[in-house]
Amino acid sequence: MGILTANIMKTKSSMKKKLLHKSNKSYLSQKNIPPQERLIFALDVSSDSEARRLVEELGDAVNFYKLGLELFMAGGYYDLIKWLVEKKQKKVFVDLKFFDVPQTVQSAIRQLKGRGVTFATVHGNEEMLGAAVKEKNGLKILAVTVLTSLDNKDIQDLGFKVNIVELVLSRAKRALQLGCDGVISSGIEVPKLRATLGDQFLIVTPGIRPVANVDDQKRTVDVEEAFLAGADYIVVGRPIRDAPDRQKAAQDIQTRVQKLFASAK
Repeated sequence: MGILTANIMKTKSSMKKKLLHKSNKSYLSQKNIPPQERLIFALDVSSDSEARRLVEELGDAVNFYKLGLELFMAGGYYDLIKWLVEKKQKKVFVDLKFFDVPQTVQSAIRQLKGRGVTFATVHGNEEMLGAAVKEKNGLKILAVTVLTSLDNKDIQDLGFKVNIVELVLSRAKRALQLGCDGVISSGIEVPKLRATLGDQFLIVTPGIRPVANVDDQKRTVDVEEAFLAGADYIVVGRPIRDAPDRQKAAQDIQTRVQKLFASAK
């Protein structure tokens, strides 16, 4: 890593910590969630068979899996859900970010009924979110606020006249009013959400990087930062998937989570 790159990363890290720790208040989740389930692994692989091999490899180190668009397009999506839920006794997060006319979103959510799925994401306006909520049937609907791959410049390029924090807060308020169970939010915006909206909803935080970030995710935090900011769950993908020893990478994160929540008792 060059000196300039290192200095830029150091500056970004310093700015991020200022945002996260503007107040010294900890928003560590008090919800009755087993610590082992607070880590959600993003099963971003290209085939059903590869997904199953990875689940077997990770074993007890991961209890919660996020299944996204890549796996959906690979085929065998529902069979994989059934295998994870019924045979492996795992929890499943369907992250398809439903965005379509309300009737279609409602019908899509209805297809998840009875499949044992825990979370599903919707990335849309009030009508789409409201339509999804009508078909929850025990499923928890999570509204996407702003993707962690976007920064303020991207938001401006998309035509929004507010900064990311304001946009995330606005979208979260609207989603909760409509009956969504929680939101997807970068850890950087989580403290503002907790301070403004309280703790009676779920926050799932993607873009977790246990070490310095070197990929296309722009608004990242580490494990402890995310939970102290108020996240209930974290989503980790590449830092586990691309590790030389995947099970160890996952277990190392689990150890950090266990330690953090044990110290708060």
